[in-house]
Amino acid sequence: MKNICLITGSSGLIGSESVRFFADKFDQIIGIDNDMRAYFFGANASTQWNTERLQETTSNFEHHAIDIRDYQSLEELFKQHGTAIKLIVHTAAQPSHDWAAKEPLTDYSVNVTGTMNMLELTRLYCPEAVFIFTSTNKVYGDTPNLLPLVELEKRWEISSDHAYFKDGIDEFMSIDQSKHSLFGASKVSADILTQEYGRYFNMNTGVFRGGCLTGPNHSGAQLHGFLAYLMKCAISGTPYTIFGYKGKQVRDNIHSYDLVNMFWHYYNNPRQGEVYNAGGGRHSNCSMLEAIDMCEQISGNKMDYSYSETNRIGDHIWYISDVSKFKSHYPEWNYAFDLPATLEEMHSNMLERYQ
Repeated sequence: MKNICLITGSSGLIGSESVRFFADKFDQIIGIDNDMRAYFFGANASTQWNTERLQETTSNFEHHAIDIRDYQSLEELFKQHGTAIKLIVHTAAQPSHDWAAKEPLTDYSVNVTGTMNMLELTRLYCPEAVFIFTSTNKVYGDTPNLLPLVELEKRWEISSDHAYFKDGIDEFMSIDQSKHSLFGASKVSADILTQEYGRYFNMNTGVFRGGCLTGPNHSGAQLHGFLAYLMKCAISGTPYTIFGYKGKQVRDNIHSYDLVNMFWHYYNNPRQGEVYNAGGGRHSNCSMLEAIDMCEQISGNKMDYSYSETNRIGDHIWYISDVSKFKSHYPEWNYAFDLPATLEEMHSNMLERYQ
């Protein structure tokens, strides 16, 4: 019997990284992606180019343009392969908290109904498989904004008097009594569902609450994927707008390879219903202003950016992931990319794609 890895959102940033990473570790990679990113963010954000590249370069990759809300089509695929499916990496989602407010029903159906479909079909047809869900730090809502912060020249930073969060935000931060955005709320639902299937049905489900996920294969758009979109603007001269917090808001950024490598370690020793914060941590983080400086330095171009006092609803002022829980469970894992290396790789890749 074949060993199969099934990946949703297989043409997106984390999905495509997963295809490449697991291609030599499984007999077959089945990808599910119907390019809804083009619907969400426009033709420039389409992932079709990545689908075609994966088909050309990955011999054991099989692509299916299925909408994850289509239970019947998904079930046909699960019935066909059954227990040969050993790993499911569920990355497909509506990923923008700004966009979610435009079409709340679409956001909810993709993020929650789609995830429920994947979990239930896993339970019915391959219950021993490892199921990995890519969640988000937005499940914590705007609670991180209540932390005591100090203003530095180009960033906000946690107060030195608040030692508990000096290494970042851990998994014990409350997800209640905060403003999440509708996207954050739908991801909370999917996050809890994934945990529950692990704890209630004793399935090998793991939740990874990502910081800013980034890498050279990100089809960055204004409403999602800020680092990739920022570098795209630096290369093309496209105007960029900073929304609020003086441009000093801080994000941690994790390279897609490092995140997928976390998945690999989890797959080899799964903990049922476990939750991990998964970001760049203290190893890889920056403010908007710092990111602009780095993009200008790497591209050699002066960026055309402006500032709006209006911050995005529910946005974080300072968010750095504390990944110590994952490291304690999987001590052999570590980062392969820091932020300068990620941006350099991103710049080189975009020059090939856009020029």
